Amino acid sequence: MASGLRVGQQVPDFTLPGGVLAGDAFERGDYTLAEARGRSVVLAFYPGDDTPVCTKQLCSYSSGFETFEGLDAEVWGISPQGVDSHEAFARTHGLRMPLLADEGRGVAKAYGVSAPGIGVRRAIFLVGPDGVLRWKHVALFGATFQSLDTLAEQLSGIKVT
Repeated sequence: MASGLRVGQQVPDFTLPGGVLAGDAFERGDYTLAEARGRSVVLAFYPGDDTPVCTKQLCSYSSGFETFEGLDAEVWGISPQGVDSHEAFARTHGLRMPLLADEGRGVAKAYGVSAPGIGVRRAIFLVGPDGVLRWKHVALFGATFQSLDTLAEQLSGIKVT
């Protein structure tokens, strides 16, 4: 069962449409988790673009972009909104990580974070360079988020086995 995804397990692969702000351009494309092998990936599931907590969370991660780069990690934001919404969100707040559109919530369901009413629970999955889940946090209510410092601490402990 997806909700039972445990640390130490291989994570489900996926491909989602998305985009990333690069200077003045918003570069759209497909993002496939398996293609990110060799680097750690922070999957940051969030309920919605331009909501107060989500904005604060993703701005925090974007301002810590160099910290993630220094730990050889990428951050992918994932929510049910479409790529057009993600582009507007990224442009408004200068977000520097890819934002992926899980409009049917298939990836959220595979990771056990789809939730009736809110759509997607706020959750973090740290995927090692080998595609194995190394750490996760799934919020019950979603009013807070995992800090950049917490993620950096968890990422610094990831070793390829």
